[in-house]
Parts: sequence; structure tokens; C-alpha cells
Amino acid sequence: QVQLVESGGGLVQPGGSLRLSCAASGSSFSGYAMGWYRQAPGKQRELVAGVTRRGNTNYADSVKGRFTISRDPAMNALYLQMNSLKPVDTAVYYCNSDPPRLVWGQGTQVTVSS
Repeated sequence: QVQLVESGGGLVQPGGSLRLSCAASGSSFSGYAMGWYRQAPGKQRELVAGVTRRGNTNYADSVKGRFTISRDPAMNALYLQMNSLKPVDTAVYYCNSDPPRLVWGQGTQVTVSS
């Protein structure tokens, strides 16, 4: 059973950057395509970035050109570099397989505000 722990969130001003990390324990997620999801208050959880086992990436239009997803199989880790952050990016961010099949972690809160 893979356990996912997200970290790296925080409060940042518009235009700022954050780097989120997802650590897996219990088992490897190297066999999965992985993704970063987010859920804003009152909205459904959405996939914002995905990376296949081969390293091919895809992004939601709303974050394309600003966010970069990467994975480190050796470290059993997943990352999301977020640049040029906007208030609309405020949400709790989660990692999971793409499509989501693993138990959800607690997520990490990202707040973009001046």
C-alpha cells in the first residue's frame, strides 16, 4: 500500500514560486503514471499536471507554461514547480496516480495572496 505525503505549500504573493514535493512510502509508485491535483474551496478536485512512467508530461490549460511536474524514481518522489502564481491557484494540492487509484494523502495548502 503506497502512502503519499505532500509538502512544500505555504503563503506566497502573486507572481511568486513554490515547489511541492510528494514522498511515497510503503511501496513504490514507479509503476504508475502520477499527477498533481488541487481542490479549491467549493470546487471539485482537478488534475493540474501529470507525468507518465516514461516522463511525458501534460498540464491543464490554466497552469501550462507556469507549472512543471517531475518525478524521481530513485527517490520515489514527485515534484511540482509552480511559478508565476496567481490567486486562482489557491487550493489544497495532492499527489496521486493518474487516474487516481491510491489512498489520498493530507495534501498541502497553497495560498496565493498579497
